[in-house]
Amino acid sequence: MKESAPQLPVRSFLQIACSPSVMKRALRVSILVGVVLATINHGDRLLAGDIDVSIMFKILLTFCVPYSVSTYSSVLAIREFQGG
Repeated sequence: MKESAPQLPVRSFLQIACSPSVMKRALRVSILVGVVLATINHGDRLLAGDIDVSIMFKILLTFCVPYSVSTYSSVLAIREFQGG
């Protein structure tokens, strides 16, 4: 009977997502894409100085979306590269 080679343990999604390289990449992407999206979506209110708590919350969420997408895609790419 042929034994298969022992497989390396696959790191969990959270371990990979919290690794410094993934977090740094996601932060750079979120800043770049977030600024563009915030300008498109809220630029008129920012320029008018018409900012309240709800707008600030929406702008924060605008930056969270590209961070999340970048993190998710990085984790999937790393796991695929590792064979898991």
